[in-house]
Amino acid sequence: MAAYLIANITVQDPAGFEAYRAGVPAVIARFGGRYLARGGAIEAKEGEHGLNRLVILEFPDMAAARAFYDSPDYAPLLAMRLASTTGSLVLVEGLPA
Repeated sequence: MAAYLIANITVQDPAGFEAYRAGVPAVIARFGGRYLARGGAIEAKEGEHGLNRLVILEFPDMAAARAFYDSPDYAPLLAMRLASTTGSLVLVEGLPA
């Protein structure tokens, strides 16, 4: 069953974040992940959404999502993202197909 990484971030250091953005797609792909949303326009329909830059990744399953986030390949990129942004990130299990 698919799993999703959902991040809501605010970029504090655009140059540092650009370096992260350049390196992360290849690592995401190595773990079977793909972008579903990547910082596009957000349109609120109800309530206060509290979203800034929303990123949604889909992975084949929760094990792949965890493996990506915890991998040595992602560690230096994660350090870049944490140094250049603030926000939150969750892993969410999808529904059975």
